[in-house]
Amino acid sequence: MNCAEIKYCDIANGVGVRTTLFVSGCRHHCPGCFNPEAQEFSFGRPFTTQDEDDLINSLQPAYIQGLTLLGGEPMEPENQRALLPFLHRVRRECPGKSIWLYSGFTWEQLTQGPSRGRIDVTRELLGLVDVLVDGPFVLERKDISLRFRGSSNQRLIDVPRTLEAGEVIWWEDECVFSTHEW
Repeated sequence: MNCAEIKYCDIANGVGVRTTLFVSGCRHHCPGCFNPEAQEFSFGRPFTTQDEDDLINSLQPAYIQGLTLLGGEPMEPENQRALLPFLHRVRRECPGKSIWLYSGFTWEQLTQGPSRGRIDVTRELLGLVDVLVDGPFVLERKDISLRFRGSSNQRLIDVPRTLEAGEVIWWEDECVFSTHEW
């Protein structure tokens, strides 16, 4: 798997300050894609053990809420296989940090019936994710007022609750604001 980019203080792709890994490779080729260069599997550089170590270290400070994966397409089969051991490591070494994943595949494509995005490791990988932002970017449904997504067809899915319920449960922001008076 190739890494297109790593951002160590990202506030745009999930709640709080996050570390973000952009993987390379996407076969969706959505018109209006915000990151078209990352569609090529050869873009960027190989994702290394040193990258993993750097990402794990970046998740250690208390002010970092978690890790976000996007691309490219993290759920392309070859990317899933490379990400699975890394996400297990994140869960083991960074307890309490959330994992968000952006995919052009829908929940249904990843969990039901035949789909390029549904392979033998998909269910295990999804089981390590807290929030899935699913669905392709649709230019005709672009809406810059939406939080954490680019088009109105995309959903923010609470993965643990969805897996437990057996039906899609939308993620609800559980931000708690301080009532402290300054």
